[in-house]
Amino acid sequence: MAAQAEGMPCWADAMFTDVEAAKDFYGHVLGWTFGESASEFGDYTEAYADGKPVAAVVPPMPGQEGQSAWCLYLASPDAAATAVKIRASGGEVLMDPMTVGDFGTMVLARDPSGVAFGVWQAGTHEGFGKRGEAGAYCWAEIFTREPGAADAFFPAVFPYGVQRIEGDADTDEEEIDFKLFTLGGDAVLGRMVMGEEFPPEVPPHIQVFFAVGDCDAAVAKAVERGGALEFGPMDSPFGRFAALTDPQGAAFAVIDLSATTGKMPGLTDAA
Repeated sequence: MAAQAEGMPCWADAMFTDVEAAKDFYGHVLGWTFGESASEFGDYTEAYADGKPVAAVVPPMPGQEGQSAWCLYLASPDAAATAVKIRASGGEVLMDPMTVGDFGTMVLARDPSGVAFGVWQAGTHEGFGKRGEAGAYCWAEIFTREPGAADAFFPAVFPYGVQRIEGDADTDEEEIDFKLFTLGGDAVLGRMVMGEEFPPEVPPHIQVFFAVGDCDAAVAKAVERGGALEFGPMDSPFGRFAALTDPQGAAFAVIDLSATTGKMPGLTDAA
Protein backbone atom coordinates (compact mmCIF):
# COMPACT_ATOMS: atom_id res chain seq x y z
CA MET A 1 0.00 0.00 0.00
CA ALA A 2 1.44 3.41 -0.94
CA ALA A 3 2.11 5.92 1.82
CA GLN A 4 -0.66 8.47 2.34
CA ALA A 5 -0.09 12.04 1.18
CA GLU A 6 0.87 14.46 3.96
CA GLY A 7 -2.29 15.79 5.62
CA MET A 8 -4.53 12.99 4.32
CA PRO A 9 -6.88 11.52 6.93
CA CYS A 10 -5.45 8.05 7.37
CA TRP A 11 -6.80 6.47 10.57
CA ALA A 12 -9.41 6.81 13.33
CA ASP A 13 -9.67 5.34 16.81
CA ALA A 14 -11.55 5.94 20.04
CA MET A 15 -11.13 5.17 23.73
CA PHE A 16 -14.03 3.44 25.48
CA THR A 17 -14.38 2.56 29.13
CA ASP A 18 -16.44 -0.44 28.04
CA VAL A 19 -14.68 -1.75 24.94
CA GLU A 20 -16.92 -4.82 24.65
CA ALA A 21 -20.03 -2.61 24.58
CA ALA A 22 -18.42 -0.43 21.90
CA LYS A 23 -17.62 -3.51 19.82
CA ASP A 24 -21.22 -4.67 20.14
CA PHE A 25 -22.58 -1.24 19.14
CA TYR A 26 -20.37 -0.61 16.11
CA GLY A 27 -20.54 -4.22 15.02
CA HIS A 28 -24.32 -3.91 14.94
CA VAL A 29 -24.47 -0.42 13.34
CA LEU A 30 -21.56 -0.58 10.88
CA GLY A 31 -21.08 -4.32 10.47
CA TRP A 32 -17.57 -4.27 11.91
CA THR A 33 -15.71 -7.35 13.05
CA PHE A 34 -12.78 -7.12 15.46
CA GLY A 35 -9.33 -8.61 15.75
CA GLU A 36 -7.56 -9.76 18.88
CA SER A 37 -6.63 -7.04 21.34
CA ALA A 38 -2.91 -6.21 21.45
CA SER A 39 -2.04 -6.34 25.14
CA GLU A 40 1.44 -4.95 24.51
CA PHE A 41 -0.20 -1.82 23.07
CA GLY A 42 -2.81 -1.18 25.78
CA ASP A 43 -5.35 -3.71 24.43
CA TYR A 44 -5.64 -1.78 21.17
CA THR A 45 -8.21 -3.61 19.02
CA GLU A 46 -8.64 -3.10 15.28
CA ALA A 47 -12.03 -3.07 13.59
CA TYR A 48 -12.53 -4.54 10.12
CA ALA A 49 -15.01 -4.15 7.27
CA ASP A 50 -14.83 -6.99 4.75
CA GLY A 51 -11.56 -8.04 6.34
CA LYS A 52 -9.89 -4.62 5.83
CA PRO A 53 -8.82 -2.42 8.80
CA VAL A 54 -11.09 0.62 9.14
CA ALA A 55 -10.69 1.87 12.75
CA ALA A 56 -9.73 0.79 16.26
CA VAL A 57 -11.09 0.84 19.80
CA VAL A 58 -9.04 0.87 22.99
CA PRO A 59 -9.66 1.19 26.75
CA PRO A 60 -8.40 4.40 28.37
CA MET A 61 -5.00 4.39 29.99
CA PRO A 62 -4.99 4.91 33.77
CA GLY A 63 -5.73 8.55 34.52
CA GLN A 64 -7.18 9.22 31.06
CA GLU A 65 -10.73 8.12 31.78
CA GLY A 66 -13.21 10.63 30.42
CA GLN A 67 -15.60 11.36 27.59
CA SER A 68 -15.27 8.89 24.72
CA ALA A 69 -14.48 10.56 21.39
CA TRP A 70 -13.27 9.59 17.96
CA CYS A 71 -9.78 10.79 17.02
CA LEU A 72 -8.85 11.35 13.38
CA TYR A 73 -5.20 10.95 12.39
CA LEU A 74 -3.60 12.96 9.60
CA ALA A 75 -0.69 11.47 7.68
CA SER A 76 2.83 12.83 8.06
CA PRO A 77 6.17 11.75 6.57
CA ASP A 78 7.88 13.00 9.75
CA ALA A 79 5.82 13.14 12.94
CA ALA A 80 8.54 14.99 14.88
CA ALA A 81 8.73 17.73 12.24
CA THR A 82 4.92 18.01 12.23
CA ALA A 83 4.95 18.39 16.03
CA VAL A 84 7.37 21.32 15.62
CA LYS A 85 5.01 22.92 13.07
CA ILE A 86 2.04 22.40 15.40
CA ARG A 87 3.74 24.31 18.22
CA ALA A 88 5.07 27.02 15.87
CA SER A 89 1.55 27.57 14.50
CA GLY A 90 -0.03 28.09 17.91
CA GLY A 91 -1.24 24.55 18.52
CA GLU A 92 -0.59 22.31 21.51
CA VAL A 93 1.15 18.95 21.40
CA LEU A 94 -0.70 16.73 23.86
CA MET A 95 1.58 13.72 23.32
CA ASP A 96 5.06 13.97 21.88
CA PRO A 97 6.00 11.64 19.01
CA MET A 98 5.69 8.06 20.24
CA THR A 99 6.85 5.04 18.27
CA VAL A 100 4.32 2.19 18.27
CA GLY A 101 6.39 -0.91 17.61
CA ASP A 102 7.12 -1.11 13.90
CA PHE A 103 3.62 0.10 13.06
CA GLY A 104 4.51 3.80 12.99
CA THR A 105 4.85 6.96 15.06
CA MET A 106 1.97 8.95 16.51
CA VAL A 107 1.40 12.44 17.90
CA LEU A 108 -1.68 13.78 19.63
CA ALA A 109 -2.35 17.50 19.34
CA ARG A 110 -4.90 20.28 19.55
CA ASP A 111 -5.36 23.30 17.30
CA PRO A 112 -5.62 26.83 18.77
CA SER A 113 -9.44 26.60 18.75
CA GLY A 114 -9.41 23.40 20.86
CA VAL A 115 -9.87 20.75 18.14
CA ALA A 116 -8.04 17.53 19.05
CA PHE A 117 -6.50 15.37 16.32
CA GLY A 118 -3.75 12.85 15.74
CA VAL A 119 -0.74 12.66 13.46
CA TRP A 120 0.45 9.32 12.04
CA GLN A 121 3.82 8.59 10.44
CA ALA A 122 3.30 5.18 8.91
CA GLY A 123 5.61 2.25 9.40
CA THR A 124 4.11 -1.13 8.60
CA HIS A 125 0.59 0.20 9.35
CA GLU A 126 -0.41 2.58 6.56
CA GLY A 127 -3.86 3.29 7.97
CA PHE A 128 -7.28 2.65 6.47
CA GLY A 129 -7.42 -0.55 4.43
CA LYS A 130 -10.46 0.82 2.60
CA ARG A 131 -12.43 4.06 2.52
CA GLY A 132 -15.63 5.33 0.96
CA GLU A 133 -17.31 1.90 1.12
CA ALA A 134 -19.90 0.54 3.54
CA GLY A 135 -18.47 0.34 7.05
CA ALA A 136 -15.40 2.41 6.22
CA TYR A 137 -14.31 5.99 6.84
CA CYS A 138 -15.27 8.37 4.05
CA TRP A 139 -15.15 11.99 5.27
CA ALA A 140 -14.51 14.26 8.25
CA GLU A 141 -15.34 17.82 9.28
CA ILE A 142 -13.64 20.09 11.78
CA PHE A 143 -16.28 21.65 14.07
CA THR A 144 -14.94 24.82 15.70
CA ARG A 145 -16.21 28.00 17.39
CA GLU A 146 -13.13 29.87 16.14
CA PRO A 147 -13.05 29.35 12.37
CA GLY A 148 -10.33 31.92 11.81
CA ALA A 149 -7.97 30.07 14.12
CA ALA A 150 -8.62 26.70 12.47
CA ASP A 151 -8.38 28.20 8.97
CA ALA A 152 -4.94 29.64 9.74
CA PHE A 153 -3.61 26.64 11.67
CA PHE A 154 -4.30 23.57 9.54
CA PRO A 155 -2.89 24.93 6.23
CA ALA A 156 0.19 26.13 8.15
CA VAL A 157 0.86 22.62 9.49
CA PHE A 158 -0.20 20.59 6.44
CA PRO A 159 0.09 21.44 2.70
CA TYR A 160 -3.61 22.22 2.31
CA GLY A 161 -5.25 24.42 -0.25
CA VAL A 162 -8.42 26.13 1.00
CA GLN A 163 -11.75 26.52 -0.79
CA ARG A 164 -15.07 27.96 0.33
CA ILE A 165 -18.56 26.95 -0.69
CA GLU A 166 -20.45 29.58 -2.68
CA GLY A 167 -24.03 30.62 -2.12
CA ASP A 168 -26.73 29.86 -4.70
CA ALA A 169 -27.17 32.91 -6.93
CA ASP A 170 -30.46 31.52 -8.29
CA THR A 171 -32.05 31.62 -4.84
CA ASP A 172 -30.14 34.63 -3.44
CA GLU A 173 -28.73 32.23 -0.88
CA GLU A 174 -25.85 33.77 1.03
CA GLU A 175 -22.51 32.07 1.29
CA ILE A 176 -22.24 29.88 4.34
CA ASP A 177 -19.11 29.82 6.46
CA PHE A 178 -17.91 26.38 5.37
CA LYS A 179 -14.40 25.71 4.12
CA LEU A 180 -12.74 22.75 2.45
CA PHE A 181 -9.10 21.79 2.93
CA THR A 182 -7.69 20.24 -0.23
CA LEU A 183 -4.69 18.19 -1.35
CA GLY A 184 -3.85 18.23 -5.04
CA GLY A 185 -7.18 19.94 -5.68
CA ASP A 186 -9.19 17.20 -3.96
CA ALA A 187 -11.17 17.99 -0.81
CA VAL A 188 -9.98 15.92 2.16
CA LEU A 189 -11.48 17.76 5.16
CA GLY A 190 -14.35 20.14 5.84
CA ARG A 191 -14.48 22.99 8.36
CA MET A 192 -17.81 23.90 10.00
CA VAL A 193 -18.65 26.67 12.45
CA MET A 194 -20.31 25.58 15.69
CA GLY A 195 -23.31 27.87 16.16
CA GLU A 196 -25.83 28.29 18.95
CA GLU A 197 -27.33 24.89 18.11
CA PHE A 198 -24.31 23.35 19.84
CA PRO A 199 -24.60 23.41 23.65
CA PRO A 200 -21.64 25.09 25.39
CA GLU A 201 -20.56 21.78 26.90
CA VAL A 202 -19.96 20.26 23.43
CA PRO A 203 -16.24 20.82 22.73
CA PRO A 204 -14.73 21.63 19.34
CA HIS A 205 -14.04 18.36 17.59
CA ILE A 206 -13.59 16.51 14.31
CA GLN A 207 -16.73 14.71 13.15
CA VAL A 208 -15.84 11.40 11.50
CA PHE A 209 -18.22 10.07 8.81
CA PHE A 210 -18.58 6.36 8.11
CA ALA A 211 -20.20 5.16 4.88
CA VAL A 212 -23.31 2.97 5.11
CA GLY A 213 -25.56 1.32 2.56
CA ASP A 214 -28.73 2.79 4.08
CA CYS A 215 -28.60 5.86 6.33
CA ASP A 216 -32.04 5.38 7.88
CA ALA A 217 -31.38 1.73 8.64
CA ALA A 218 -28.07 2.60 10.29
CA VAL A 219 -29.77 5.26 12.42
CA ALA A 220 -32.44 2.77 13.48
CA LYS A 221 -29.77 0.24 14.46
CA ALA A 222 -27.85 2.88 16.43
CA VAL A 223 -30.93 4.00 18.38
CA GLU A 224 -31.91 0.38 18.97
CA ARG A 225 -28.49 -0.20 20.59
CA GLY A 226 -28.72 2.86 22.84
CA GLY A 227 -27.25 5.54 20.58
CA ALA A 228 -28.79 9.00 20.15
CA LEU A 229 -29.75 10.76 16.92
CA GLU A 230 -28.38 14.31 17.05
CA PHE A 231 -29.17 15.54 13.52
CA GLY A 232 -30.89 14.22 10.43
CA PRO A 233 -31.23 12.07 8.50
CA MET A 234 -30.83 14.79 5.90
CA ASP A 235 -30.56 14.66 2.11
CA SER A 236 -27.70 16.50 0.41
CA PRO A 237 -25.80 16.52 -2.90
CA PHE A 238 -23.12 14.45 -1.14
CA GLY A 239 -25.47 11.77 0.21
CA ARG A 240 -28.07 11.15 2.90
CA PHE A 241 -26.44 11.57 6.30
CA ALA A 242 -27.11 11.73 10.02
CA ALA A 243 -25.12 12.72 13.11
CA LEU A 244 -25.19 10.34 16.06
CA THR A 245 -23.77 9.81 19.53
CA ASP A 246 -22.95 6.30 20.66
CA PRO A 247 -24.02 5.02 24.12
CA GLN A 248 -20.68 6.07 25.62
CA GLY A 249 -20.91 9.61 24.26
CA ALA A 250 -18.65 9.46 21.19
CA ALA A 251 -20.01 11.53 18.30
CA PHE A 252 -19.87 10.22 14.73
CA ALA A 253 -21.84 10.44 11.50
CA VAL A 254 -23.11 8.00 8.89
CA ILE A 255 -23.72 8.73 5.23
CA ASP A 256 -25.17 6.84 2.28
CA LEU A 257 -23.02 8.20 -0.54
CA SER A 258 -25.34 6.76 -3.20
CA ALA A 259 -28.44 8.68 -2.04
CA THR A 260 -27.57 12.11 -3.45
CA THR A 261 -30.12 14.92 -3.79
CA GLY A 262 -29.71 18.35 -5.39
CA LYS A 263 -26.82 19.96 -7.27
CA MET A 264 -23.29 20.27 -6.00
CA PRO A 265 -22.42 23.74 -4.66
CA GLY A 266 -19.87 25.92 -6.37
CA LEU A 267 -16.41 26.26 -4.89
CA THR A 268 -14.03 29.24 -4.82
CA ASP A 269 -10.39 29.34 -3.76
CA ALA A 270 -10.15 31.12 -0.43
CA ALA A 271 -7.50 33.73 0.19
